[in-house]
Amino acid sequence: MADDRRQELEAILKRQRDAFTASRPETMAMRKDRIKRAMALLKDHAENLCKAMSADFGNRAMEQSMLTDIAGTVGAGKHALKNMDKWAKSERRPVQFPLGLLGAKAEVRYEPKGVIGILSPWNFPVNLAFSPLMQVLAAGNRAMIKPSEFTERTSLLMAELVEEYFTPDEVAVFNGGPEVAAAFSSLPFDHLVFTGSTETGRRVMQSAAENLVPVTLELGGKSPVIMGRSADFEKAGERIALGKMMNAGQICLSPDYMYVPEDKQDEAVAGVSNGVANMYPTLLENDDYASIVSDRHFERLQGLVEDARDKGAEVIEVNPGNEDFSNANQRKMPLNIIKNVSDEMKVMQEEIFGPVLPVKTYKAVDQAVDYVNEHDRPLGLYYFGEDKAEQERVLTRTISGGVTTNDVIFHVSMEDLPFGGIGPSGIGSYHAIEGFKEFSHARAVYHQPKIDVAKLGGFKPPYGKATEKAAAGMMK
Repeated sequence: MADDRRQELEAILKRQRDAFTASRPETMAMRKDRIKRAMALLKDHAENLCKAMSADFGNRAMEQSMLTDIAGTVGAGKHALKNMDKWAKSERRPVQFPLGLLGAKAEVRYEPKGVIGILSPWNFPVNLAFSPLMQVLAAGNRAMIKPSEFTERTSLLMAELVEEYFTPDEVAVFNGGPEVAAAFSSLPFDHLVFTGSTETGRRVMQSAAENLVPVTLELGGKSPVIMGRSADFEKAGERIALGKMMNAGQICLSPDYMYVPEDKQDEAVAGVSNGVANMYPTLLENDDYASIVSDRHFERLQGLVEDARDKGAEVIEVNPGNEDFSNANQRKMPLNIIKNVSDEMKVMQEEIFGPVLPVKTYKAVDQAVDYVNEHDRPLGLYYFGEDKAEQERVLTRTISGGVTTNDVIFHVSMEDLPFGGIGPSGIGSYHAIEGFKEFSHARAVYHQPKIDVAKLGGFKPPYGKATEKAAAGMMK
């Protein structure tokens, strides 16, 4: 990457940090104004942003983009506006006895960190840039955004619009390929948010570590669906199909594999297949069904299916309209349900991120629980069933970023729940008060009274009886 591009990044970072420092303390009204401008940007240009996303994917339903990337993100802004005064209040904390009686006070102030970097991905290109931005702004920070080069039209439009609605010392967008992303992640931000693959997340964290930049990593992994015997397999199948087929499975929280009772496997597979047929009677010319984002990603998904087939799996292609996909050139891929899978297959080793659904079977639900526990902590976990004791057993014996019961993905759409992973599926979270605190510095402030507390507490030399008495009192 040319040195002048690197210098441009560094210059904007300096400009934002200088403006941040000069404006302290900034009013809540100013923070709210920025959030309102971000919301106005999305609402005023919703249609053009949705058209850009559809063009970038090859095909993506305008209605889906309007829901997931525009309306959902405006919702994040509304939620921040409604709650940020409450979130930003300093918290009184108790002090040790008898300091409170003597006039000592303690508090925690939630203060902005400064300049936050946002590295956003291609699968929900507007939402995953602007949703964290709403909370970054609510916490009183400035922001620099590097969107994905895979959704080039959307990224370029976002850059144009941000320039129109914000000054460069408030929010700035930088486009470019992997070199720009690498330079961006190596900047000495006050905090860095990355959404993407676990593999890239490791590299981002390594770069950030050079400058001791704290990170929020929203990664992915293999989010399991555990179906209890008490599940309504038809209803569950439709809900799993919706989660797996939306955005053609290109969702970090998409159900990655199903674990079903051995004697209910056919019923579970039929439930998903029927769910697909009900929502997508055809796929190729159906605008409701998204394309795979790139040739490379499409070939990777085809390779996962072939690898499983070569290693003895049974592949069920869910093709309700009996369409010929072999000559289609629009990167549309039907759902491939894969039975008889083993851990030697790549489909059970990598996050799938597409319309491929492996199915495993258990005799007792603890087999499914043990399998989840033997692998990386997933971003999401889904349980279907009416057996509350079994549901609680699954929840208390597994660990995941978040959980939805009797559906998939929905926990991320609850603005008052924190969203994040654990371990290889992520670090930190945003949404809700947890997101506000993620982008704030919890600053401890202690107010000492006029009395000489050090002398009273035996801290002042020469040490003697008062010191011994204070130590003994503290250990009682």
